[in-house]
Amino acid sequence: MADIKKTIMQRKVEAGNWITLGVILAFSLLFLSGRFALGVLVGGLVSIVNFYWLSQDLKNTLQKHAERAKPFMVLKFYVRLIITGVVLFVVITRTPVDIFGLVLGLSVVVINVIITVIGANVKNPLRRFRKNNASLFIP
Repeated sequence: MADIKKTIMQRKVEAGNWITLGVILAFSLLFLSGRFALGVLVGGLVSIVNFYWLSQDLKNTLQKHAERAKPFMVLKFYVRLIITGVVLFVVITRTPVDIFGLVLGLSVVVINVIITVIGANVKNPLRRFRKNNASLFIP
């Protein structure tokens, strides 16, 4: 089966994750406590690693097990969820992170995806109309 290449949008999101984490972390270090910044850093790293892990799981599943993709992805989802839960439990109970900083850090990927999608649509809002039967609201 052919190798699945990353799209330009996926590369933008992956690079933007690190930029978003850096910006939020810099503001946290400048204006908030060290515990808050540590929470942002740890949460951001967990969310970015989780996003990358999901990407790799999807790529590998679609390349090797395309006919049985759904059961594999469900299983991998639960494995990823359990491991993430254990990591977050250890971080919360064993390190001096601020919970609100951790939540903000865990939101880095979501914040970046929203920014990337809005940015792509603001640059060229009528791009969907170039295709037949396209609309602004239905992908």
